[in-house]
Amino acid sequence: MPTYEYFCEKCGNEFEISQSISARPLKICPEELCAQKKWGRGSVKKKISAGGGLLFKGSGFYITDYRSKNYTEGAKKESVKPAAKKGESQPAAAKPAAKTEK
Repeated sequence: MPTYEYFCEKCGNEFEISQSISARPLKICPEELCAQKKWGRGSVKKKISAGGGLLFKGSGFYITDYRSKNYTEGAKKESVKPAAKKGESQPAAAKPAAKTEK
């Protein structure tokens, strides 16, 4: 159930109430939340708020939590660079240094 913020124009009280989405918004300040000693029945306005954030706790919320062992093993094999095949050129760092004659 979402939480809505309200502001009472008469007593200046700001409060939050959990209401169903289909419920009608409040029009008067609730007696139990009124800041005045005597309930003033002030009109309230719904405030615009950012809302509550989502908290993901526990396992199962990351894409890597659902991957099978076969997938992770295959990914490890792909990450290892294969040796150069015969006929393919090697990177410059892997080529042996040429000998110079004196």
